[in-house]
Amino acid sequence: MPDFDAIIIGTGQAGPSLAFRLAGAGMKVAVVERHLVGGTCVNTGCTPTKALVASAYAARIARRAAEYGVVIGGDVGIDMRRVKARKDAIVAASRDGLTSALDGAANITLHRGHARFASPHEVVVASERLRAGRIFINVGGRALAPPMPGINEVPYLTNSSMMDVDFLPQHLVIVGGSYIGLEFGQMYRRFGSRVTIIEMAPRLVRHEDEDVSAAIKDIVEREGVEVRLNAECISLAKSGDKIVAKVDCTTGAPEVVGSHLLLAVGRRPNTDDLDLDKAGVQCDERGYIIVDDQLQTTAPGIWALGDCNGKGAFTHTAYNDFEIVVANLLDHDPRRVSERITAYALYTDPPLGRVGMSLAEARNSGRRVLAGERPMTRVARAVEKGETQGFMRILVDGDSKEILGASLLGSGCDEAVHAILDLMYAKAPYTVMQRAMHIHPTVSELLPTLLGDLKPLTQH
Repeated sequence: MPDFDAIIIGTGQAGPSLAFRLAGAGMKVAVVERHLVGGTCVNTGCTPTKALVASAYAARIARRAAEYGVVIGGDVGIDMRRVKARKDAIVAASRDGLTSALDGAANITLHRGHARFASPHEVVVASERLRAGRIFINVGGRALAPPMPGINEVPYLTNSSMMDVDFLPQHLVIVGGSYIGLEFGQMYRRFGSRVTIIEMAPRLVRHEDEDVSAAIKDIVEREGVEVRLNAECISLAKSGDKIVAKVDCTTGAPEVVGSHLLLAVGRRPNTDDLDLDKAGVQCDERGYIIVDDQLQTTAPGIWALGDCNGKGAFTHTAYNDFEIVVANLLDHDPRRVSERITAYALYTDPPLGRVGMSLAEARNSGRRVLAGERPMTRVARAVEKGETQGFMRILVDGDSKEILGASLLGSGCDEAVHAILDLMYAKAPYTVMQRAMHIHPTVSELLPTLLGDLKPLTQH
């Protein structure tokens, strides 16, 4: 029976980085991957979707060329096979590079196959039994297909199978009006598909503030995306070669008929086929592995990192999981999950950058909150680029002077938001940024201006 110092199950964002660090510390490491090295981010998530978003952005700018005084002859066409080929090449370079690095690394053995626990310190891969004193679970998640009526009677796409699409859907119907649905919806509308987004809630991205949701809805609708809200009773059916989504909405037709269906209604962890009970690893009611503040599971010597632990559904939270585990195991630095600040982006165009508290959370915090806000129409850089949709808002604690959160929806805001995030981690007063001299013309230069014009947050 092969003996290892550590076994890592899964090669998502946390797994390979952890393997390299442990191997660099002299440990003998087994890495197990049942499918594609790189996990969701590299193969079906961040890397491919942002490559597609870039192609869709190019199409959008080409169609708007006359606004910039640029003359393009004829209609702008989309070659979806070339769009997909570009995306595939970017993905392959990333995946192949990571695979080669794992294959060539000292002290690391890459095992191909599905891992199942045989005991708290043993996993079986194919017919091979591997044993180690430390085991790290990094198995990620997959698209959720909810038990809505008719779901088994119609073909549907998910964020993963969308990666195989090399044609232009005539009418793409998307169930789910949050991050994945909105990104694909705007993207395929820009490619030339008719797009309808169906959302059960009364607004898009229901976790965001109401004015953010309204602004995003306006952005996608201006480009021709149809949005159906309050779809509280969705059922699916086949009608010839069409897909029919029956919706119970307050306004609009009772049915949406489309050529293709994309389900974007959430994700579930890949924890149901690992035999976790044999290791004493417990999950919550949704299947997420229960971990403590340093990502240790209920079984001694076993950790869970990435999407499968329910502590974050992003590449950056998974990588931070790796950093926390390594800090505690190798660096004598007791880092914890509870120390990190909520931060993420929605990659519509323009993007939404979010950190810390939302407006609603700030109102409910009991703090004396100050807010600074400005529409992107008053940001010189956005005006110069011809991209003036959205707004920026920063929230501050009126007593401690610490920044509580920010919602930045606008051109370049997925990058600009990091200046706020870093100040929050430093626990510095907002006056540090207020007095900073930022570069003109940029989007970030308006952050000190916002902080110099704070007003008490009105209560609803």
